[in-house]
Amino acid sequence: MINVAAISNSKLNQHRLRVRYCKDGRLAHLGHLEVINTINRSVRRSRLPFAVGNGFARRMRLQFSQALPVGAASIGEYYDLFLTREVPPEDALVRLAAASPALLSPVGAAYVPYGLPALEAWLTRSTWSVSVIDGTSAEALAQGIEAVRAKGSLAYMRGEREKRVDLARTLVSFEVRPSASGFLMDCRSTEQGSLRPAVLVAAAAREAGLPMPALSVCRLGQWHVDEDGSLVEPM
Repeated sequence: MINVAAISNSKLNQHRLRVRYCKDGRLAHLGHLEVINTINRSVRRSRLPFAVGNGFARRMRLQFSQALPVGAASIGEYYDLFLTREVPPEDALVRLAAASPALLSPVGAAYVPYGLPALEAWLTRSTWSVSVIDGTSAEALAQGIEAVRAKGSLAYMRGEREKRVDLARTLVSFEVRPSASGFLMDCRSTEQGSLRPAVLVAAAAREAGLPMPALSVCRLGQWHVDEDGSLVEPM
């Protein structure tokens, strides 16, 4: 059955529903395109009145925050779903949760102003938990991180291309957790790129003469940075 409300392509009276979701367990190994396709199917199963774009392919109007590295978990991912009519956010959340895999489940929903910039560009700060799970000394890695940071930039290979990250702009802070089993990192995204915590730890391990440790990486949250430097919650 065709959902007539879903195929309206008019931007008039569209409603921008922001959804917070988690990515955990084995689904942390899904690539970003697989996440997009999975959530697209979940929205369709929820039978919410989603809007579609004006392009030839007539795709669902769905925007995502910045892609997670493959293998990283998160308790603070977001997508914006554009609806052709307003559904109470608590009802939309129930319908989306029932239609989504448990390890990719939405945990919050609220309407935001239609005219906000795209999520990927608007959310430029993130906090990460990095746990070392093979017994490698977090203190030794921290010394390696300081040595890498002192160089000002970090170059690494992504596929066949070399990427370079300006650490002065992208690494806001890091600290060894009190349990000494890992780190908390606060990172900033720029137009030139963003810092992947595992890439930084790999460079730190090389600097300290250590093998690459086994890590568990989780994004704890994402924020917009206001003009006065304050952090704005996405919802």
